[in-house]
Amino acid sequence: MVVRPVIAGMKDPPALQRALVDAQYLADDALATAAYLALALGKPLLLEGAPGVGKTEAAKALGGVLGRQVIRLQCFEGIDAGAALYEWNYPRQMLAIRQAGEDYVNLYAEDFLLERPLLQALRNPKDTLLLIDEIDRADHEFEAFLLEFLSDFTISIPETGTVRATQAPVVVLTSNRTRDLHEALRRRCVYHWIDYPDPALEARIVMTRAGTVARATAESVVASVGLLRAEPLAKPPGVAETVEWAEAATLLNAQGARWPEAFRRSIGVAIKDHDDMAYLSDRLSTILPGEAA
Repeated sequence: MVVRPVIAGMKDPPALQRALVDAQYLADDALATAAYLALALGKPLLLEGAPGVGKTEAAKALGGVLGRQVIRLQCFEGIDAGAALYEWNYPRQMLAIRQAGEDYVNLYAEDFLLERPLLQALRNPKDTLLLIDEIDRADHEFEAFLLEFLSDFTISIPETGTVRATQAPVVVLTSNRTRDLHEALRRRCVYHWIDYPDPALEARIVMTRAGTVARATAESVVASVGLLRAEPLAKPPGVAETVEWAEAATLLNAQGARWPEAFRRSIGVAIKDHDDMAYLSDRLSTILPGEAA
Protein backbone atom coordinates (compact mmCIF):
# COMPACT_ATOMS: atom_id res chain seq x y z
CA MET A 1 0.00 0.00 0.00
CA VAL A 2 1.38 3.41 -0.97
CA VAL A 3 1.38 5.88 1.91
CA ARG A 4 0.01 9.23 0.74
CA PRO A 5 -0.14 11.85 3.47
CA VAL A 6 -3.11 14.19 3.24
CA ILE A 7 -1.13 17.24 4.39
CA ALA A 8 0.69 19.14 1.68
CA GLY A 9 4.39 19.28 2.51
CA MET A 10 4.14 16.79 5.40
CA LYS A 11 6.17 13.96 3.93
CA ASP A 12 6.99 12.21 7.20
CA PRO A 13 6.35 12.25 10.98
CA PRO A 14 9.14 14.78 11.74
CA ALA A 15 7.54 17.27 9.35
CA LEU A 16 4.21 16.87 11.13
CA GLN A 17 5.94 17.17 14.50
CA ARG A 18 7.50 20.49 13.46
CA ALA A 19 4.13 21.75 12.26
CA LEU A 20 2.55 20.84 15.61
CA VAL A 21 5.32 22.68 17.44
CA ASP A 22 4.61 25.73 15.29
CA ALA A 23 0.98 25.37 16.44
CA GLN A 24 2.29 25.49 20.04
CA TYR A 25 1.69 21.80 20.73
CA LEU A 26 4.91 20.04 21.71
CA ALA A 27 4.29 16.52 20.44
CA ASP A 28 6.88 13.80 20.98
CA ASP A 29 8.08 11.47 18.21
CA ALA A 30 5.59 8.72 19.07
CA LEU A 31 2.52 10.98 18.96
CA ALA A 32 3.65 12.64 15.73
CA THR A 33 4.17 9.22 14.14
CA ALA A 34 0.76 7.93 15.23
CA ALA A 35 -0.97 11.08 13.94
CA TYR A 36 0.95 10.91 10.65
CA LEU A 37 0.01 7.27 10.09
CA ALA A 38 -3.65 7.92 10.89
CA LEU A 39 -3.74 10.71 8.31
CA ALA A 40 -1.72 8.80 5.73
CA LEU A 41 -3.76 5.61 6.03
CA GLY A 42 -7.12 7.34 6.35
CA LYS A 43 -7.82 5.79 9.77
CA PRO A 44 -9.21 7.35 12.96
CA LEU A 45 -6.65 8.29 15.63
CA LEU A 46 -7.47 7.00 19.13
CA LEU A 47 -5.74 8.90 21.94
CA GLU A 48 -5.94 7.46 25.45
CA GLY A 49 -4.51 8.81 28.68
CA ALA A 50 -5.31 10.27 32.07
CA PRO A 51 -7.44 13.43 32.19
CA GLY A 52 -5.41 16.55 31.56
CA VAL A 53 -2.51 15.10 29.56
CA GLY A 54 -3.44 17.03 26.40
CA LYS A 55 -5.50 14.63 24.28
CA THR A 56 -8.13 17.17 23.25
CA GLU A 57 -5.47 19.82 22.71
CA ALA A 58 -3.60 17.43 20.42
CA ALA A 59 -6.72 17.08 18.26
CA LYS A 60 -7.22 20.84 18.16
CA ALA A 61 -3.57 21.39 17.21
CA LEU A 62 -3.87 18.79 14.45
CA GLY A 63 -6.93 20.60 13.14
CA GLY A 64 -4.96 23.82 13.11
CA VAL A 65 -2.09 22.22 11.21
CA LEU A 66 -4.56 20.87 8.65
CA GLY A 67 -6.38 24.18 8.39
CA ARG A 68 -9.64 22.46 9.31
CA GLN A 69 -12.51 23.37 11.57
CA VAL A 70 -12.62 21.06 14.60
CA ILE A 71 -16.14 19.67 15.07
CA ARG A 72 -16.38 18.29 18.59
CA LEU A 73 -18.78 15.59 19.74
CA GLN A 74 -18.60 15.53 23.54
CA CYS A 75 -19.69 12.11 24.71
CA PHE A 76 -21.63 11.54 27.92
CA GLU A 77 -23.59 8.78 29.62
CA GLY A 78 -26.82 8.25 27.74
CA ILE A 79 -25.77 9.97 24.50
CA ASP A 80 -27.78 8.65 21.56
CA ALA A 81 -27.66 8.79 17.78
CA GLY A 82 -29.90 11.85 17.67
CA ALA A 83 -27.42 13.95 19.64
CA ALA A 84 -24.59 12.79 17.39
CA LEU A 85 -26.24 12.69 13.94
CA TYR A 86 -29.20 15.00 13.38
CA GLU A 87 -32.57 16.08 14.73
CA TRP A 88 -35.61 17.67 13.19
CA ASN A 89 -36.49 21.15 14.41
CA TYR A 90 -39.94 20.29 15.74
CA PRO A 91 -40.91 23.81 16.98
CA ARG A 92 -39.98 25.28 13.61
CA GLN A 93 -41.95 22.60 11.79
CA MET A 94 -45.06 23.38 13.87
CA LEU A 95 -44.65 27.10 13.21
CA ALA A 96 -44.38 26.46 9.48
CA ILE A 97 -47.59 24.41 9.53
CA ARG A 98 -49.50 27.18 11.31
CA GLN A 99 -48.19 29.84 8.97
CA ALA A 100 -48.93 27.80 5.82
CA GLY A 101 -52.59 27.30 6.62
CA GLU A 102 -53.98 24.96 3.97
CA ASP A 103 -50.83 25.16 1.81
CA TYR A 104 -48.50 22.16 1.57
CA VAL A 105 -45.41 22.21 3.77
CA ASN A 106 -42.48 19.86 3.29
CA LEU A 107 -41.66 19.17 6.91
CA TYR A 108 -38.46 17.38 5.97
CA ALA A 109 -36.88 20.13 3.94
CA GLU A 110 -33.27 21.06 4.65
CA ASP A 111 -34.36 24.17 6.56
CA PHE A 112 -35.80 21.99 9.33
CA LEU A 113 -32.76 19.73 9.71
CA LEU A 114 -30.49 20.32 12.70
CA GLU A 115 -27.05 18.96 11.86
CA ARG A 116 -25.10 17.37 14.69
CA PRO A 117 -21.34 16.68 14.62
CA LEU A 118 -21.31 13.39 12.69
CA LEU A 119 -23.53 14.71 9.91
CA GLN A 120 -21.54 17.95 9.74
CA ALA A 121 -18.33 15.99 9.30
CA LEU A 122 -19.84 13.79 6.59
CA ARG A 123 -21.02 16.77 4.58
CA ASN A 124 -17.73 18.66 4.88
CA PRO A 125 -14.99 16.00 5.05
CA LYS A 126 -12.35 18.15 3.34
CA ASP A 127 -12.73 21.12 5.68
CA THR A 128 -13.31 19.56 9.10
CA LEU A 129 -11.70 17.37 11.72
CA LEU A 130 -14.17 15.31 13.75
CA LEU A 131 -13.20 15.11 17.42
CA ILE A 132 -15.12 12.42 19.34
CA ASP A 133 -14.17 13.41 22.87
CA GLU A 134 -14.22 11.03 25.85
CA ILE A 135 -15.77 8.09 24.03
CA ASP A 136 -15.37 6.03 27.21
CA ARG A 137 -18.19 8.04 28.81
CA ALA A 138 -20.70 6.73 26.27
CA ASP A 139 -22.37 3.35 26.70
CA HIS A 140 -21.63 0.19 24.71
CA GLU A 141 -24.64 0.67 22.44
CA PHE A 142 -23.44 4.06 21.27
CA GLU A 143 -19.93 2.70 20.82
CA ALA A 144 -21.33 -0.04 18.54
CA PHE A 145 -23.23 2.56 16.54
CA LEU A 146 -20.08 4.64 16.24
CA LEU A 147 -18.10 1.66 15.02
CA GLU A 148 -20.59 1.18 12.20
CA PHE A 149 -20.35 4.86 11.32
CA LEU A 150 -16.55 4.74 11.19
CA SER A 151 -16.66 1.67 8.95
CA ASP A 152 -18.52 3.23 6.01
CA PHE A 153 -19.00 6.93 6.83
CA THR A 154 -22.65 6.97 5.81
CA ILE A 155 -25.81 8.15 7.53
CA SER A 156 -29.30 7.08 6.60
CA ILE A 157 -31.96 9.75 7.08
CA PRO A 158 -35.26 7.91 6.51
CA GLU A 159 -37.13 11.04 5.43
CA THR A 160 -34.57 12.21 2.85
CA GLY A 161 -32.15 9.40 1.99
CA THR A 162 -28.54 8.43 2.61
CA VAL A 163 -25.66 10.85 3.18
CA ARG A 164 -22.30 9.42 2.19
CA ALA A 165 -18.93 11.14 2.65
CA THR A 166 -17.03 11.90 -0.54
CA GLN A 167 -13.85 10.93 1.31
CA ALA A 168 -13.02 9.60 4.75
CA PRO A 169 -13.15 12.44 7.29
CA VAL A 170 -10.21 13.05 9.60
CA VAL A 171 -11.33 11.62 12.95
CA VAL A 172 -9.71 11.78 16.40
CA LEU A 173 -11.18 9.90 19.36
CA THR A 174 -10.11 10.46 22.96
CA SER A 175 -10.60 8.27 26.01
CA ASN A 176 -9.73 8.71 29.70
CA ARG A 177 -9.93 4.91 30.03
CA THR A 178 -12.68 4.95 32.63
CA ARG A 179 -13.79 1.73 30.93
CA ASP A 180 -12.36 -0.58 28.28
CA LEU A 181 -13.36 0.18 24.71
CA HIS A 182 -14.55 -2.58 22.42
CA GLU A 183 -11.73 -4.40 20.68
CA ALA A 184 -13.38 -3.84 17.28
CA LEU A 185 -13.21 -0.07 17.77
CA ARG A 186 -9.55 -0.24 18.74
CA ARG A 187 -8.74 -2.30 15.66
CA ARG A 188 -10.37 0.35 13.48
CA CYS A 189 -8.00 3.06 14.77
CA VAL A 190 -4.36 3.99 14.99
CA TYR A 191 -3.74 3.93 18.76
CA HIS A 192 -1.53 6.11 20.95
CA TRP A 193 -1.26 6.46 24.72
CA ILE A 194 -0.46 9.98 25.94
CA ASP A 195 1.25 10.07 29.31
CA TYR A 196 2.16 13.06 31.44
CA PRO A 197 5.20 14.69 29.84
CA ASP A 198 8.58 14.35 31.47
CA PRO A 199 9.64 17.37 33.59
CA ALA A 200 11.86 18.93 30.92
CA LEU A 201 9.14 18.76 28.28
CA GLU A 202 6.45 20.00 30.66
CA ALA A 203 8.62 23.01 31.56
CA ARG A 204 8.97 23.74 27.85
CA ILE A 205 5.21 23.50 27.46
CA VAL A 206 4.72 25.99 30.30
CA MET A 207 7.09 28.49 28.74
CA THR A 208 5.55 27.98 25.30
CA ARG A 209 1.98 28.49 26.50
CA ALA A 210 2.72 31.21 29.08
CA GLY A 211 5.31 33.61 27.74
CA THR A 212 5.50 35.62 31.00
CA VAL A 213 6.77 32.66 33.05
CA ALA A 214 10.51 32.44 33.73
CA ARG A 215 12.33 29.14 33.28
CA ALA A 216 13.07 28.80 37.01
CA THR A 217 9.39 29.31 37.84
CA ALA A 218 8.32 26.79 35.22
CA GLU A 219 10.77 24.19 36.50
CA SER A 220 9.72 24.76 40.14
CA VAL A 221 6.02 24.41 39.33
CA VAL A 222 6.61 21.29 37.24
CA ALA A 223 8.56 19.66 40.09
CA SER A 224 5.75 20.41 42.55
CA VAL A 225 3.06 19.17 40.15
CA GLY A 226 5.00 15.92 39.85
CA LEU A 227 4.78 15.53 43.64
CA LEU A 228 1.06 16.30 43.57
CA ARG A 229 0.45 13.65 40.91
CA ALA A 230 2.16 11.09 43.14
CA GLU A 231 -0.44 11.75 45.87
CA PRO A 232 -3.75 9.83 45.98
CA LEU A 233 -5.78 12.78 44.72
CA ALA A 234 -9.23 12.56 43.19
CA LYS A 235 -8.28 15.13 40.57
CA PRO A 236 -4.52 15.43 40.07
CA PRO A 237 -3.43 18.49 38.09
CA GLY A 238 -3.10 18.07 34.34
CA VAL A 239 -0.76 19.89 32.00
CA ALA A 240 -3.21 22.77 31.60
CA GLU A 241 -3.23 23.25 35.40
CA THR A 242 0.57 23.28 35.43
CA VAL A 243 0.60 26.09 32.88
CA GLU A 244 -2.12 28.04 34.68
CA TRP A 245 -0.49 27.66 38.11
CA ALA A 246 2.85 28.95 36.82
CA GLU A 247 1.10 31.84 35.10
CA ALA A 248 -1.05 32.71 38.14
CA ALA A 249 1.88 32.61 40.56
CA THR A 250 3.93 34.78 38.22
CA LEU A 251 1.08 37.32 38.10
CA LEU A 252 0.78 37.46 41.91
CA ASN A 253 4.55 37.78 42.26
CA ALA A 254 4.57 40.72 39.85
CA GLN A 255 1.94 42.34 42.07
CA GLY A 256 4.14 42.02 45.16
CA ALA A 257 3.54 38.52 46.57
CA ARG A 258 6.81 36.87 47.57
CA TRP A 259 7.88 33.34 46.76
CA PRO A 260 6.65 30.83 47.86
CA GLU A 261 3.57 32.74 49.05
CA ALA A 262 2.61 33.43 45.41
CA PHE A 263 2.46 29.68 44.82
CA ARG A 264 0.39 29.07 47.96
CA ARG A 265 -2.14 31.77 47.16
CA SER A 266 -2.65 30.46 43.63
CA ILE A 267 -2.92 26.75 44.57
CA GLY A 268 -6.61 26.78 43.62
CA VAL A 269 -5.55 26.98 39.99
CA ALA A 270 -3.85 23.57 40.31
CA ILE A 271 -6.02 21.76 42.88
CA LYS A 272 -9.74 21.96 42.16
CA ASP A 273 -11.30 19.51 44.58
CA HIS A 274 -12.27 20.26 48.20
CA ASP A 275 -11.30 16.83 49.53
CA ASP A 276 -7.94 17.00 47.77
CA MET A 277 -7.29 20.43 49.28
CA ALA A 278 -8.20 19.17 52.76
CA TYR A 279 -5.93 16.14 52.32
CA LEU A 280 -3.01 18.36 51.34
CA SER A 281 -3.56 21.12 53.92
CA ASP A 282 -1.04 19.80 56.47
CA ARG A 283 1.53 18.76 53.90
CA LEU A 284 1.36 21.54 51.35
CA SER A 285 4.47 23.29 52.66
CA THR A 286 6.59 20.30 51.66
CA ILE A 287 5.10 20.24 48.16
CA LEU A 288 4.90 23.90 47.23
CA PRO A 289 7.67 25.31 45.03
CA GLY A 290 10.29 27.31 46.91
CA GLU A 291 12.12 30.30 45.56
CA ALA A 292 11.59 31.09 41.89
CA ALA A 293 13.11 33.61 39.54
